[in-house]
Amino acid sequence: MSAQSKPILPQNDNVAHALAGAGGGILSMALTYPLITLSTRAQVESKRPGSETAFLAAVQKIVAREGISGLYSGLSSALFGISVTNFVYYYWYEWTRAFFEAAAEKSGRASKKLTTVESMIAGAIAGSATVILTNPIWVVNTRMTTRKAATSEDKDGEKTDVEGQKAKNKKPSTIGTLLALLKKEGPQALFSGVVPALVLVINPILQYTLFEQMKNTVEKKRRITPGVAFVLGALGKLFATSVTYPYITVKSQMHVEGGKKEGVTEALKRVVREEGYAGLYKGIGPKVSQSVITAACLFALKDVLYEYSVRLRGSMARKAIA
Repeated sequence: MSAQSKPILPQNDNVAHALAGAGGGILSMALTYPLITLSTRAQVESKRPGSETAFLAAVQKIVAREGISGLYSGLSSALFGISVTNFVYYYWYEWTRAFFEAAAEKSGRASKKLTTVESMIAGAIAGSATVILTNPIWVVNTRMTTRKAATSEDKDGEKTDVEGQKAKNKKPSTIGTLLALLKKEGPQALFSGVVPALVLVINPILQYTLFEQMKNTVEKKRRITPGVAFVLGALGKLFATSVTYPYITVKSQMHVEGGKKEGVTEALKRVVREEGYAGLYKGIGPKVSQSVITAACLFALKDVLYEYSVRLRGSMARKAIA
């Protein structure tokens, strides 16, 4: 019985990590979503006089035009997206990590902890799988997040009474946005921006590699508490997002301009040509703030949720045996 159960345990552990990551992601996303709305709209808006809006002014503008709910445009698709994204990512990351740890033990290596290269490989595998499976969700989410900004302003950027009323009364659903996108642009639009998204796999690679290495260093001196994980997660995400932000900007623009045939390099050159290098960093303030807070909360919550899920699984197993 025990011999038969051993191969199942790693898979169950992978699922536990995946569920914990999904749960932590949902809670973190719900807490910080208004920052995502501000950042995404800043990334896709055209450069015109008055388009660069201070943080508080941007919040007031959205609330005045769309109400508090405007800060949460596309929240349902985002929560679904982050749950799927984190589940897939953590499942494959933990699977790959378990593979490397087993190989290290088999080879007689002194430490089973992942090396920097192994952490990067694990992140690349998990990140690539996640991008391919979840890109359609984030395309729909970006359309929902930015649609109100587009429909509630006229060509000069001024709010009109009729359009403002529509923006307040008509809230596009996730399914409605998906069906409209498929009808107008076809299934291929669901994978717009997938190339910069694959390039952005380097973001979690940088984040988790830095996190794992800092964690390994700290573990030599003290136990990793949720508070320590919070700080390490924040530092890892701050570094990763700051380095990769230009690609995040291009990806968001491609999600909106689904029918525009433009490569990543061309998109980067266009933004620099039209708006200067500063255009690649539109909305970086709220985005970095959101990413750091989300990652910090996720790392702090994930271990707690993982331990709870393991205890719950053990309790259910004991009851089943009894």
